[in-house]
Amino acid sequence: MRNIVHRHLGKVVAGAAIAVAGTAVMVGITLPGTAGADETGGTQGTSQAGQQAGQEQGQGQGQGGSVAPGVVEQPPAEGDKGKGRDPLTDDEITRVEQIAVNPQLRDSSEDVEGDRGPQRLTVDLAEPEAAEADDPDAPRRADVTFYDYRDDTLVSRTVDLDSGKVVRTDTQHGVQPPLSQQENVEATNLLIADPLGAGLKADYKDATGKELTSADQLLVTGGVYRATPGAQPAVLDKCGEHRCVRLFPKIKNGSWIDARSLVIDLSARKVAALKN
Repeated sequence: MRNIVHRHLGKVVAGAAIAVAGTAVMVGITLPGTAGADETGGTQGTSQAGQQAGQEQGQGQGQGGSVAPGVVEQPPAEGDKGKGRDPLTDDEITRVEQIAVNPQLRDSSEDVEGDRGPQRLTVDLAEPEAAEADDPDAPRRADVTFYDYRDDTLVSRTVDLDSGKVVRTDTQHGVQPPLSQQENVEATNLLIADPLGAGLKADYKDATGKELTSADQLLVTGGVYRATPGAQPAVLDKCGEHRCVRLFPKIKNGSWIDARSLVIDLSARKVAALKN
């Protein structure tokens, strides 16, 4: 069995061993923080936004399923509001997302799964302007970041919570902030479906006796991978311009699996193995 495990591309290792090995390998790798939607409370806000969108769609239809005449979209309800430098409430997060993703951005962008609309990364309370630093009544603003997989663009928008308007928009190429949990999950599913994921699946079966078919069976984090000239196959040359990830999967209530030799290009939806 030992010989079989050593032939796998991602062999199972003890938690302590992977921690030591990972320290050396992860130098220069940006590890994800707590910016994922599942880690910031954003999931609940997203669910509320979806429910509201469904209600609005239902209200826009007349009897017999006919579409009612178009109307001007009303701003989202304010809901619970924080004060001063209080953290954003769930209602504020939901409202900020609705304001930041206007119809133009929604229709012109794609998320990590290729669906319409940008990939939400973070929603944070914005720092006050320099002149507002000592003002307890300074406007509350929120910074929202998205990744548009259609053209590999990082989109940042600042929303004024009082006026309900976008007051600043910035777009950047070649900037790769930490990955959201949804992106880590999608990268894992791409790896599982790829022939290069055979080692990962074999190690999982060795450790659990079960087949690995979904990212839900693992606890997974990921680090952004950037291309290093001469250190990877040509298929990864665009990593940095593309959004690429190296995964650190862990069996639930079990061991880590070493998958550091594999890189998933989320933009191109391809998997490649690093050169030794």
